[in-house]
Amino acid sequence: MARWTLWRQPSVLSATFWDELMAAGVRKSSSSVPMVRQAFTESSSIVKPFAEIPGLWKNGVANLYNFWKLDGFKNLHRIMVQNFNTFGPIYREKIGYYESVNIINPDDAAILFKAEGYYPKRLKVEAWTSYRDYRNRKYGVLLKDGEEWRSNRVILNKEVISPKMLANFVPLLDEVGQDFVARVHKKIERNGQSKWTTDLSQELFKYALESVSSVLYGERLGLMLDYIDPESQHFIDCITLMFKTTSPMLYIPPALLRRIGAKVWRDHVEAWDGIFNQADRCIQNIYRKLRQESDQTAKYPGVLASLLMLDKLSIEDIKASVTELMAGGVDTTSITLLWTLYELAKHPNLQEELRAEVASARAQCHGDMVEMLKQIPLVKGALKETLRLHPVAVSLQRYTAEDIIIQNYHVPAGTLVQLGLYAMGRDPKVFCRPEQYQPSRWLRTETHYFRSLSFGFGPRQCLGRRIAETEMQIFLIHMLENFKVEKQRHAEVRSTFELILLPDKPILLTLKPLHSSP
Repeated sequence: MARWTLWRQPSVLSATFWDELMAAGVRKSSSSVPMVRQAFTESSSIVKPFAEIPGLWKNGVANLYNFWKLDGFKNLHRIMVQNFNTFGPIYREKIGYYESVNIINPDDAAILFKAEGYYPKRLKVEAWTSYRDYRNRKYGVLLKDGEEWRSNRVILNKEVISPKMLANFVPLLDEVGQDFVARVHKKIERNGQSKWTTDLSQELFKYALESVSSVLYGERLGLMLDYIDPESQHFIDCITLMFKTTSPMLYIPPALLRRIGAKVWRDHVEAWDGIFNQADRCIQNIYRKLRQESDQTAKYPGVLASLLMLDKLSIEDIKASVTELMAGGVDTTSITLLWTLYELAKHPNLQEELRAEVASARAQCHGDMVEMLKQIPLVKGALKETLRLHPVAVSLQRYTAEDIIIQNYHVPAGTLVQLGLYAMGRDPKVFCRPEQYQPSRWLRTETHYFRSLSFGFGPRQCLGRRIAETEMQIFLIHMLENFKVEKQRHAEVRSTFELILLPDKPILLTLKPLHSSP
């Protein structure tokens, strides 16, 4: 079931499932609405104990049931905003077995990251580790901790996130971008109306998957063609199902779901099996090609081949980390691009400003895409602004490696602390007129201190950041050079949570060519 068919899918946790839990000993609370305490007041200079942090953390099971009744699995981000409004800039919560301290202020984020330690530890997605344990598969760098994580990450940083690798990625991503433009022109030509109105989520998903496959595996999947290979289509469906089934297991132990044979667990296993099978096929093909070809061509062969030739990680370690990058690098960029086009369609004057910037950069750089990427600050600001209003992740997590003090509360070492990205992006104390889409705010001299954290921070920031940023910037360059984007619906689109934040309804956009198709 592909991402674009999920807009109206029911919750994966049915009432029947909750009846099963209740029968196992989980009791309903007397109210479906959580009790709230008094709002946060100005703190004194006395450091207060951890137990005095406001919030709902004394009855995790009751909170989980209330969370479900409030449709929290889809509204996590809005509930988080409501909690900050109720409790103030720090609150503590426990939902099921999941317990955290939540913060919103950039200054507090700085304190958190200074306490992340030599081996930063983020929230481990237990659904993903449970699958790997179940199938006896290796963890990739996303899921590893400690010295093994650090040693793997140092090697992968040089091949994936180092700025020096940009020149290798750009030609591959530029080729996919040009193919996407040609595909849209064909759609418009076939339409016969000099425009194309559609929900672009399917097309953007295929663009992102084609892009990340090209960079990671050095091979194209053919997703810019009219006919999609069944194996590629199955991979798309598996990624979609994997995200869909992960979010409920943030709060309910996967071991419990596995024990009772819940459908959400069975679907999750099926999805990951498909993702790993696709990765195995790609890896075997490339490894076979590397063994057969003695001469090295000038073309960059992709991250996987580069790591195999480097021979500093085991094949299983490479496979695990590249698979995680592949699975995590599709929805994240495609949804961000969809939100960006949505915002640009609402702001035609801004769209023209960006178009002028791109035209100027192309003229100055004579079409050299690597150089062009250095000359488009407003385009980059637009992506940052999209990620402020529509972050992929609701929050950014770290476990504290030492005791810290936040908002005059003692937070002990080993505590999971979450920075609310969605809530911070809408906080008027952090961003002036946060409801307005203003890419220029990122060009001003005002402080951006710990305000742009969509890709994380420090040694544990998103490994695929360089690929994602480059892919999205190149996409916008090509789209701005070729099409005017218009919005079809007047109703505002909101976000819904399914491990990442997605539009809660299809976004219909109209693409009009600026010039005749080639």
